[in-house]
Amino acid sequence: MDGSQPEARTGGVVGVLALAGIVAALMQTLVVPLIGDLPRLLDTAPSNASWVITATLLAAAVATPVAGRLGDTLGKRRVLLASVVPLIVGSVVCALASSVVPMIVGRGLQGLGMGVVPVGISLLRDVLPPEKLGGSIALMSASMGVGGALGLPFSAAVAENASWRVLFWVAAALSVLVGLLIWRLVPAGPRNPAPGRFDVPGALGLGAGLVALLLAVSKGATWGWGSGTTLGLFAGSAVVLLAWGAWELRTRDPLVDLRVTARPVVLLTNAASVLVGFAMYAQSLVVPQLLQLPEATGYGLGQSMMAMGLWMAPAGLMMMVLAPLGAKLSAARGPKVTLSVGALVISAGYASSLALMGSTWGLLVVTLICNTGVGLAYGAMPALIMGAVPQEETASANSFNTLMRSIGTSVSAAVIGVVLAQMTTTLGGHALPSEDGFRAAMLIGSGVGLVAAVVAALIPAKAPSGGSEGPGGASDASAEAKSDAGAGADAGARRPAAAA
Repeated sequence: MDGSQPEARTGGVVGVLALAGIVAALMQTLVVPLIGDLPRLLDTAPSNASWVITATLLAAAVATPVAGRLGDTLGKRRVLLASVVPLIVGSVVCALASSVVPMIVGRGLQGLGMGVVPVGISLLRDVLPPEKLGGSIALMSASMGVGGALGLPFSAAVAENASWRVLFWVAAALSVLVGLLIWRLVPAGPRNPAPGRFDVPGALGLGAGLVALLLAVSKGATWGWGSGTTLGLFAGSAVVLLAWGAWELRTRDPLVDLRVTARPVVLLTNAASVLVGFAMYAQSLVVPQLLQLPEATGYGLGQSMMAMGLWMAPAGLMMMVLAPLGAKLSAARGPKVTLSVGALVISAGYASSLALMGSTWGLLVVTLICNTGVGLAYGAMPALIMGAVPQEETASANSFNTLMRSIGTSVSAAVIGVVLAQMTTTLGGHALPSEDGFRAAMLIGSGVGLVAAVVAALIPAKAPSGGSEGPGGASDASAEAKSDAGAGADAGARRPAAAA
């Protein structure tokens, strides 16, 4: 697809891929209103029911880089269609589940579909004209926040007024719709003429290392941070990931090209992504609890699950509203500036909570500010990545960046969880997170946002012409010449996506 492609067609492609991202993100928050009821619904212990959340996290972490590499080798549209299949099957399995094991299996399958977001973003680079690319990338990135925000009130409304199984039947129907729209409206894009072989040992090694790491992070508080299981998983993860890195550097067709990820632009963008992921998720742990805790605590606001979801929803929608503004800022100043500004806004949002925590409207303002920053940052990250890697590696590079964000959210859940568990108060014989605990969590979020801004500021604005920072030097620049023609891109910063 080139610049002469009808606008309606390009708009349809962006709309379909954004919907795919929203549906995939919806799966992440789908069961949140059910967490307290899952042990009763599935006749199991609370510790077993928690795997309904953990399984999705682990499956998504493993599937995301694999989907990215497959997108680069087999074709992105084909991988998008393949990623929709586990979303459908997993939703149906969950809808039919009557015990915890099939529910965990279904949730794991839903997690396998998360690759649609980075692969979809990468496909945009292949099929859209340059002038449409920046805003479309920002919109696609924002879809994750929109899906998560809409998931809470939707799930709460269904859980309160209908059978919980309806949640998963609706998810299955939406996934089928997304698959049909991708099949009908999304073009395949150019094929990599020399895709190489898929790195099976690399996929297995990365998957094993990530599962061990994320299990330790997500379950450490339950198992004990000093327990043999937790420490063993951390140690095993370190060993496996080091061995995986050595393999990736030696193999001809790596799952993740570590030499590319070591380039300053990519490396620092991924580092900032971990920090932004951490800062983004902290509010998701704090604000819902503040909204729902009893007013008798003196700081809780006594809202129902449904009301909490409705108070949180505007912040997610703000990410999509801000997408065009972020694209314009990137076009004017570059995506590095957009990422830095986004991180600073996140930090300011958390800082404002110290004065605004006492009311529902105040917390709404806090989440709006924070998600404004998240929307700016999330739109800039793919633009930075795609401006620094060869076109034939965009899907795998974007998927690795998405993985970095996921690791940030997992670490955030662990750290904020420890803070709230250690700083408690007692009400009616029950230990609850204290007001000081919530304030400390918000200050941590603000501090991490500031560090993310500093890291983003260190990202090289662009490489010297013909320099090594470009995706492979002159040969890569020449491979991209057609796509960059007339766009004014140099060899070191081929088509800064959001600036296009």
